[in-house]
Amino acid sequence: MTSIETTTPTPRPTPTRRDVLRTASLVTLGGGAVLTLAACGADGQAGESVPTAAAPSSSASAASPSASSAPSASENASGKAEAAAPSGPSVATADVPVGGGVILQDADFVVTQPSKGTFKAFSKICTHKGCTVGSVADGVIKCPCHGSQFSIEDGSVKNPPASKPLAESDTKVSGSKVYVTG
Repeated sequence: MTSIETTTPTPRPTPTRRDVLRTASLVTLGGGAVLTLAACGADGQAGESVPTAAAPSSSASAASPSASSAPSASENASGKAEAAAPSGPSVATADVPVGGGVILQDADFVVTQPSKGTFKAFSKICTHKGCTVGSVADGVIKCPCHGSQFSIEDGSVKNPPASKPLAESDTKVSGSKVYVTG
C-alpha cells in the first residue's frame, strides 16, 4: 500500500521587526522617500512587500541617487539645499526691535538686536540677586528689583548694584527667526 502525503502551502511569513527596520534604514538612506520594498526573511526568501516611510536621519551617511526624483526634506522645490532650523528657544526677528530686545517668556533668555541684523542672547536672570529682568529699552536690559542695567551689546553692567555681566549665549538666524543655540 502506498501512502500519499499531502502538503498545504505555507503562508508567507509576516515581516519581522528586523525586516521593517532594515527597510526603514534603506528608505532613510534613499533620502526619506516613500518606497515599497521587499524585505528578506530569515530564511533568505523574499517576504511580503512592506510599505515604509521614514524621516531623514542625521546619521545617514549616503543617499542613493536613484531612490527618488522628488526633492528631499532638506531641499526646496528648485533642488537647492536648505539648512535645517536649529533647535532651541526662538523669536521672530521682526519682534526684536533694533536697539532693544525681547524677554522670552518660555525660556531663560533675553534676545537683543544692538544693530540692524545683529542678534545677541543673554540670561534673563540678574547677576545681583537672581531676579528676572523686566524690560529692554534705550540700549539696556533693566532689572526691576534693584535697578541694575546691562548692555544689549555684550551683557556688561551699565548700572549697579550688579557687578557681573549677564551670561551670553550663541544665536543663529534661520529663516525669519533667531534661535538661542548655546
